[in-house]
Amino acid sequence: MEDLTPEAIVKELDKYIIGQAEAKRAVAVALRNRFRRKQLPDHVRKEITPKNILMIGPTGVGKTEIARRVARIIDAPFVKVEATKFTEVGYVGRDVESIVYELAETSISMVHERKMQEVLAKAEGLAQERILGYLCQQSALLGQRATRQAQQGGQGAQSIMMSAPLPGGPATGCEFPRDDGARARRSKHFKPPAHQRKRVAELLESKQLEDAVIEIELNPEMDAFDSVLEFSGSMSTEEMTETFNEFMQNYNTYSSRKRVRRVSVREARRLLTREEANKLIDMDQVIDEAIRRAEESGVVFIDEIDKIAGPKIEMGPDVSGEGVQRDLLPIIEGSSVMTRYGPFRTDHVLFIAAGAFHQCKPADLIPEFQGRFPLRVELKSLNTDDLERILIEPENSLTKQYRALLSTEEVDLAFTPDGVSEIARMAALMNSRAENIGARRLQTIMERVLEDISFGADRHRGEHVAVNAAYVAERMSSLVRDEDLSKYIL
Repeated sequence: MEDLTPEAIVKELDKYIIGQAEAKRAVAVALRNRFRRKQLPDHVRKEITPKNILMIGPTGVGKTEIARRVARIIDAPFVKVEATKFTEVGYVGRDVESIVYELAETSISMVHERKMQEVLAKAEGLAQERILGYLCQQSALLGQRATRQAQQGGQGAQSIMMSAPLPGGPATGCEFPRDDGARARRSKHFKPPAHQRKRVAELLESKQLEDAVIEIELNPEMDAFDSVLEFSGSMSTEEMTETFNEFMQNYNTYSSRKRVRRVSVREARRLLTREEANKLIDMDQVIDEAIRRAEESGVVFIDEIDKIAGPKIEMGPDVSGEGVQRDLLPIIEGSSVMTRYGPFRTDHVLFIAAGAFHQCKPADLIPEFQGRFPLRVELKSLNTDDLERILIEPENSLTKQYRALLSTEEVDLAFTPDGVSEIARMAALMNSRAENIGARRLQTIMERVLEDISFGADRHRGEHVAVNAAYVAERMSSLVRDEDLSKYIL
């Protein structure tokens, strides 16, 4: 973060988002102020709170993308919610505190994933040893069978055991009877010869046993425990105590039970690596670090904020619009919300609200709510030049995406400059005739233009296909001729 100056953040955003310089600058400064705050003494740092941002602009101009990209740049927990999904306390719907729950979960997932990567190499080694043990147990079972057959048939036990196929050896993809795994676990005293274990290890290392089916033991997953705590924030104390006590009555039986699965060696490696990695990770440390990161660096994007603005309505679907604003106030201003992981302070979470404000204006929000968003930026509508730049300049531009998709079928797709200009012109024309959905219109046009190529890509294998202005005009002509029909196209 030390190297991410506001100018550097804006340059990074320019790689993915065209225009909207004012919004980029506001977000960049807000993020840089976070870094500056961390350099201050404690008594000063506690007094400095984030300057929340209100983005005003039509759909499809980059509001959500700016917030999402910024969160990726600084590797911060990010949550996007829609204001219309929440209801005032007392109505059926999502509680605004679920924003905090979701932010905490997102942060824990990020930290847990990073810790998993740190211990991945060690976990893979431990998983490999466990798989080798399971395979050798099954080899031991084959040895016991060979001994019994020799005693009955008179053949030497050692010769039969050595001639028995190893799992995944000459007979790849072999599968053992369903009860063999349990018998093998009960016969751990039978150990295969050292050279046989070495042979299994070599086959396992060279990935020749990937399709062999083995029986493995896994620790029980605690999904049931998570479900008990999932809605603990909205439960009363009596309800939570009763539910928790009911769960704990069966906990000892549940936790001691092993899950037995018959899977291929390939799948067993994935499952056991994940289990071993989880054993190496201290979840208490993960939770503490994740909550701290979310409290200090979390970003919450509240979309459709304009839909809960306007005059107070006493009935109908928007009855709780003003109530939602009032419920959001303490969270945005800074308060402690109790989650399953403990208290979560929202004082230093950055909130970015966005809305089109077609039917209303920011002044229609209640005054207290307006005051929680001191920074306001207005995003401009996209013109033809902006749409043309969006098609070619970003690192993940639509033209690059479609070229990559069709290259998998050996189709060399190329967009000429006049073809790109025509696509942008068509998108701007459709936005002016029908609802203005901004850059999202480009996806509609691109799908229409490339429909034939995408459908019959196998017939164009090895060919070069150039998308020029004439090509675009030919496939869009029916929509352009019929203006009444075009307004029904997204």
